Amino acid sequence: MSQPELHIATYNIHKGFSQFNRRMMVHELRERLRSLNPDIVFLQEVQGLHLGHAEKHCNWPASAQHEFLAEDIWQSAYGRNMIYDHGHHGNAILSRFPILHTHNQDVTHLQFEKRGMLHCRIELPHGPPAHCVCVHLSLFGHSRRRQVDALADYLDGLDDPTAPLIVAGDFNDWRSHACAHLARRLHLQEVFSQAVGGRPVRSFPAAMPMFRLDRIYVRGFTVRNTAVHHGPPWSAISDHAALSAYLTRHER
Repeated sequence: MSQPELHIATYNIHKGFSQFNRRMMVHELRERLRSLNPDIVFLQEVQGLHLGHAEKHCNWPASAQHEFLAEDIWQSAYGRNMIYDHGHHGNAILSRFPILHTHNQDVTHLQFEKRGMLHCRIELPHGPPAHCVCVHLSLFGHSRRRQVDALADYLDGLDDPTAPLIVAGDFNDWRSHACAHLARRLHLQEVFSQAVGGRPVRSFPAAMPMFRLDRIYVRGFTVRNTAVHHGPPWSAISDHAALSAYLTRHER
């Protein structure tokens, strides 16, 4: 019997605003994610709370963005990274399947640039649960390398080092130096690399992608299909393109 497909996506949602913060796009974002209909979604720059936006925009959701986006479709987990007087933002994972465990790991290197990785252990319909990690790494190369090492150390410490694993998010690693190190340490495959000559796909800016910032890495899965969601209507929602992939499990 063939393994069922798992549809995953990653998206830096720019705190629910279009490029250059011209328009609030949270409602359009929710509609677009539901149209894409992935099983698991890895989100970065998720606004957990912003009192100023709530006062300024009459249609600002009453709940946190991850809860608003997930409502009636997915379970959600959220990890706060940046905290300020009027709110906070961070990473989130939405899952159609039960989230068994969640942990937010602080990987901040530079104090003015708070960063974290959100780890969820998710029950899948067949076989063992998968470890799913949403990341948003530093703009600076030295910091990214330290964060990748912290991520690899954390994942090496899990009970089953061969368990199915998905690491996705905004790596800000346009030269692929830090990410190549991560892939070697954890035996990960970047889902787009085979299709684009061994390199991750361009994902920024969303209107006409030029830089390879966003990634999906997997272990224990076969990649069946991939897509980059850029240009209209995606480019009106965020400055990043969304990435998605269809996976099937390796037989154990």
